[in-house]
Amino acid sequence: MKLNIVTYPNKILRTKLNEVKDFNDSQLNRIIKEMKKAMIKYDGIGLAANQVGLNMRLIVVNTDQGPQAFINPQIKSKSLLKQKFDEGCLSFPDITGYISRSRKIILQYQDQNGNKKKLKAKQLMATVFQHEMDHINGIIFTDKIKKFTTGKNKFKKLQAQAQADEK
Repeated sequence: MKLNIVTYPNKILRTKLNEVKDFNDSQLNRIIKEMKKAMIKYDGIGLAANQVGLNMRLIVVNTDQGPQAFINPQIKSKSLLKQKFDEGCLSFPDITGYISRSRKIILQYQDQNGNKKKLKAKQLMATVFQHEMDHINGIIFTDKIKKFTTGKNKFKKLQAQAQADEK
């Protein structure tokens, strides 16, 4: 199984993904392994399942402990204090922009065995988790860009293409 990055305007990027229920599915571990490989191959910090064409609430993030999978993640709390990062996305090549997000979050998720876990993230990692959570909820990062730093015209062309595809 080789996973390729899905790019905008593919409709799956606007899809709210389905919860993972079967933790005994042998495919799950294979999917996670391939998503980690794809994230590293394309030089990403995080990757959501719909970015490789899969409809499951699964993200992988390159943490301090290396690439890890987070299944059925939920943000349980966010700090009121915000920070701004110049974000990019593997599904939007050559498009970046400033987005303001919570500086700290608490994430609840399940591991590959279905065990519930919690994780505290701050600064860049908090931003990465919020970005990936948006993906699995069908929200794309360009919805939140305050100011494009690269690719604004490219995005406008892609948007026009997406609107034409809907007709």
